[in-house]
Amino acid sequence: MRGGGLLVAGTTSDAGKSVVTAGICRWLVRQGVKVAPFKGQNMSLNSFVTREGAEIGRAQAMQAQAARVEPTALMNPVLLKPGGDRSSQVVLMGKPVGEMSARGYHGGRQQTLFEPVLACLEELRATHDAVICEGAGSPAEINLRRTDIVNMGIARAARLPVVVVGDIDRGGVFAQFFGTTALLAPEDQELIAGYLVNKFRGDVTLLEPGLDMLHGLTGRRTLGVLPYAHGLGIDEEDGLRVSLRGTVRESVVAPPLGADVLRVAVCAVPLMSNFTDVDALAAEPGVIVRFVDRPEELADADLVVVPGTRGTVKALAWLRERGLAGALARRAAEGRPVLGICGGFQALGEHIEDEVESRAGAVDGLGLLPVRVRFAREKTLARPVGEALGEPVEGYEIHHGVADVRGGEPFLDGCRVGAVWGTHWHGSLESDGFRRAFLREVAAAAGRAFVPAPDTSFGALREEQLDRLGDLIEEHADTDALLRLIEKGAPEGLPFVPPGAP
Repeated sequence: MRGGGLLVAGTTSDAGKSVVTAGICRWLVRQGVKVAPFKGQNMSLNSFVTREGAEIGRAQAMQAQAARVEPTALMNPVLLKPGGDRSSQVVLMGKPVGEMSARGYHGGRQQTLFEPVLACLEELRATHDAVICEGAGSPAEINLRRTDIVNMGIARAARLPVVVVGDIDRGGVFAQFFGTTALLAPEDQELIAGYLVNKFRGDVTLLEPGLDMLHGLTGRRTLGVLPYAHGLGIDEEDGLRVSLRGTVRESVVAPPLGADVLRVAVCAVPLMSNFTDVDALAAEPGVIVRFVDRPEELADADLVVVPGTRGTVKALAWLRERGLAGALARRAAEGRPVLGICGGFQALGEHIEDEVESRAGAVDGLGLLPVRVRFAREKTLARPVGEALGEPVEGYEIHHGVADVRGGEPFLDGCRVGAVWGTHWHGSLESDGFRRAFLREVAAAAGRAFVPAPDTSFGALREEQLDRLGDLIEEHADTDALLRLIEKGAPEGLPFVPPGAP
C-alpha cells in the first residue's frame, strides 16, 4: 500500500471526527501501516508547536501520536484561531499570516489556500502508506461548498473515499446521515462510501433495522457502531461548550493516596485556549478539575488556574466584570494557590501594552505578579526545556505577549510570588516529576493532606487512551471494509440520493 487515503467527515461539529480519525490511525499503525493524519483547515484555540516551530491544531498533534509519527505543519496547513465573533488569526504552514473576517476568508482568501492544502496532502500521501483525513463541521454546509477546502472539496480533488460519522447520543442520526448525503451534488455523493455511528448506548440489535432501512434508502452501508466511551480525556479540537456550568475535566477515576482530595478551579475566560493544559492534573488520582465562572466557585478550590486565552485584555475585563479578579486578589493575599498560564500569566501581571491582539493600548493587569507585558507582532512559537522545583520540565509556547519579569522567584520563564505562579509554558504539567512537585507545593499551601501518586505517567495514560480508540475501531468497525476504501477508493456505482445540492 502506498498513498492510500480516507476522509472522515461528520454530520455535525463534535460528532467524533477527531477521535475516530485518531482511532483509525492507531488501528492502522498496529497493523504495520505507515499512516499520517491530515486536516486541511482547522478552526481551534487548542494548538500545539511542532519540533520545527510550527503551530498546528492540538487534535492533529494527538492524531500524530496515535499514528506514532512526529507532528508536522503538513498535517494541518491552515489553522484559524478565533479572536472574536467575526474574525480569526490565519495560521498558514504553522506561521501567522494575519487576521481576517469570516466574510473575507470565505469571500476569496480560502480559495487561494486550496492548492497549498492539496500539495500538503499529496506530500503526505507520497511518503506514507495511508493518510487519514479529518473533515470540519459538516460536508453538507451548502452555503460554504463553493469555497470548501476541507470536506468534499479536498475529497473530490484527491479522489478520497468519505466515511460520515454521526453522534447518536444527540438523537436524529438516521436523518443526519440521509440528509447529509441527499444535500450533496452527484459528484460529491460518488465519494460518500458509508457511515459510522458514534457514542451508541444499549443493545445494537435494536439499531440494526434502522441501519438496514438506511442502506435501502441510500445504497450505503453503516461500517460500524462505536459504543459510548467514558473518560477518554483526548485532546479536543474546539472549545468546551458555551455553558461551562458543572463541566468537569475527567480522565482516570481513582481514590486519593492521602486523606484529602485537591480541588482545582479553572476560570473559563473568553477565547480560552489550550485548556488541555489541565488534563495532566485531572489524570492524578484525587485531583478534581472543574471549570468555573463565578467568584463563589473559587471558595473551596485548593488551586485556581487562569488558563491561556486568545484575548488577554478581553479576559481581564471578564474577570473584573464577574468579580473573579477580586476573588483572585483575596486568594493571593491569603497565600492560597493561583497558577496563570500564558494569557492567564499575562493577566496576573501589573501592566499590558497591547497594540496587536486587542489594540487596547495600555491596560492594567491584576497586579498579582511583578510582570509587565508588551504585545509583539511576531508570535513566539517554541518548545522550551528547563527545570523547576528541582525537576526537569518540557513545554511549548504560543504567544504574542513578551513578559518583562521584574521580581519574584524564577519559575520556568515567568515567576512566583508567594502562592501565585505564572508561566508562558503550555504543557509543563505533563512532565510527571514536576507535576508531582507542584501539587505537593499546592497541597502544603492549601493545608491539604494530599499525596501525589508516585507512579502516574501522563504519557502512559495518553498511550492507553489512544489504544482504547484503536480498540474501538478494531472491535466495532468493519475494518476489512475500511481497508478496502483506503486502498482502492470509493466503490463504483453508488446510487444518487435526491435532491442533491441546490
